[in-house]
Amino acid sequence: MEKIAIITDSTADLDVKYAEENNIIILPFRIIYKDREYRDNIDIKAQEVYDNIKVEIPTSSLPSMADIEDAFNKFTEEGYTHVIAVTLSTGLSGINNAIKLVSENFPELTTTVFDSRSISEGEGYIVKEVRRMIDEGKSYEEIVDTLPKIRSSIKIFFIVDTLEYLVKGGRIGKVTGAIGTILNLKPIICVGEDGKYFTYDKVRGKKQAVKRIHELAIESLKAGKELGIYDGNGKVDADKLYEELKSWCSDNKVGTVRRAGSISPVAGVHSGPGLIAIAIVDK
Repeated sequence: MEKIAIITDSTADLDVKYAEENNIIILPFRIIYKDREYRDNIDIKAQEVYDNIKVEIPTSSLPSMADIEDAFNKFTEEGYTHVIAVTLSTGLSGINNAIKLVSENFPELTTTVFDSRSISEGEGYIVKEVRRMIDEGKSYEEIVDTLPKIRSSIKIFFIVDTLEYLVKGGRIGKVTGAIGTILNLKPIICVGEDGKYFTYDKVRGKKQAVKRIHELAIESLKAGKELGIYDGNGKVDADKLYEELKSWCSDNKVGTVRRAGSISPVAGVHSGPGLIAIAIVDK
């Protein structure tokens, strides 16, 4: 009989209690300062990163190989036969390959390491869908075959106060790094089908950027899609956007919107403060 384990990483932004209750192992990325190192969202919280970011911009590294090996040893000891790992986009990180390398040392476990080609709410949504399908009694093969379709149903759009941190962290993707300084142009950044960031649109100023995100959200809600709003040290603007969209949904009785949480500390390292994002799911 199949027994399927789930593993992901800390950029999926899963609620810790939810993960514990659903037997999902979260591998923490590392946040590295000159004189100290932290496990993402365990030893350090996002606000601590933002509070320190003007003093020192930390770097990041993958979850340790020991953490990954410990997870697979646990799966073996607990009688699991299959493993589904959902990871941060390979366009942004090498975590997918690291898990694949470790899984090769556990041939007794049939393992799929799935590239979410996403981050935060997008990655986390896929993990939750895997859990739901396991609970419904779907087979390993059925779940694995369904994952690409789930991935293709997700779109992520976000804005940041400045591209400085994406540039320094090497996460700029296809977003033009020179945008904005003189003309105050703000890119609306999307996660592409290749899992890399690209400029979806450009507007002038933060206010217009938030307005454009609002327009994209309304377009999606009119189409009956689900919407999640999250932030990275942009709580005030994200809360305001949520309240506006919730009111719109109530009046028009179309689509659903929810206020998700904040991005992980390690994601905050690379985005910097002021991120506002929407995750759109086409059910």
